[in-house]
Amino acid sequence: MSDSSLPKPGEPLGHFVSSDPFDPLAAEKLTPEQEKYYFASQRQLIWWKFKRHRLAVYSSVFLLFCYFVIAFAEFFAPYDLAHRHIDSIYAPPQGIHLFEDGKFVGPRVYQRVRTLDLNTMKREYAANLDKSYAINFFCKGDQYKLWGLIEGNRHLFCVEEGGTFFLLGTDRLGRDMFSRIIYGARISITIGLIGIAVSFVLGITIGGLAGYYGGWVDVVVQRIIEVLQSIPSIPLWMALAAILPVTWSPILIYFGITVILGLLDWTGLARAVRSKLLSLREEDYVLASQLLGAKPRRIIIRHLIPGFMSHLIASATITIPAMILGETSLSFLGLGLRPPVTSWGVLLNEAQNINVVVLYPWLILPVVPVILVILAFNFMGDGLRDAADPYH
Repeated sequence: MSDSSLPKPGEPLGHFVSSDPFDPLAAEKLTPEQEKYYFASQRQLIWWKFKRHRLAVYSSVFLLFCYFVIAFAEFFAPYDLAHRHIDSIYAPPQGIHLFEDGKFVGPRVYQRVRTLDLNTMKREYAANLDKSYAINFFCKGDQYKLWGLIEGNRHLFCVEEGGTFFLLGTDRLGRDMFSRIIYGARISITIGLIGIAVSFVLGITIGGLAGYYGGWVDVVVQRIIEVLQSIPSIPLWMALAAILPVTWSPILIYFGITVILGLLDWTGLARAVRSKLLSLREEDYVLASQLLGAKPRRIIIRHLIPGFMSHLIASATITIPAMILGETSLSFLGLGLRPPVTSWGVLLNEAQNINVVVLYPWLILPVVPVILVILAFNFMGDGLRDAADPYH
């Protein structure tokens, strides 16, 4: 501002009068950024808060990738589930090399020469540096039926004819561990989803009745929950799994284990539903529904449960890891799934002998995806639990 524009001493200060109509709510107007949050739906607020939990987002992406892989396990696995390499029993993981004589040759593996150590009776495998095989992508390999319907033989990667490529070694029958871990994931990480569906129905139904009616119904339900929660989980799982007939097919045993896990893990969810319904049943909209003649079933399903569905989803997400661990534990102890069904617990069952683990440590590698998936579910569950209440 120049000195000529300033008022001289004794002159009144200049002022400005707006010609716009008077708006009594001018001070309360929201900026576009404020409107974005103030008028957002609860679903949008939950999503925005969940995105701020970086670890939960990364875990969700990892789990989505895992489920995508098991949906096309036949394609991602380099070998068939039951393909035996009788010349490569207990073969250790093979390394990948990219250069030969200082030149880039792409991913390749060396030929292996097998010997037997007469002192320890351990098979020894040495690399023949004079012979190597290329690793190809989107190549033809073992025949398979995708989802039992579509025949194919394309795999994500495989070694050229005449060579073998065992990324994580082989087992006592010469079967590729990497392929079996991928196939085993199909059972291990889907059993939690089916089990949580059973647990979800039981928890919402029983917990909803206890929270809505209260009184003697609540007392009976609480005593049943306390009795079930007081019983050690592993012995109870073992007892119920031992009841399953040995003559059942692998599919029936799979669903039997799933139902057992669902029947035992509904108690925590039922208590969460009960506590929420005890507080929500006194709300005015519940009384209005009762006066209009709505039945308790409709009030619970249409009015009460949707009010805290996000909390239920978060609780269910945290429960899934427990079911995965339950199946893995039962199968590891030999009381759950049994061959020819393949799961991570069945694979770990072969690593029970400490002598085998000392000689062939790669047999315990199936525990790595178990740990990663359990951690991913827990991190995602933490993010969902925080995002379920976006107003805090």
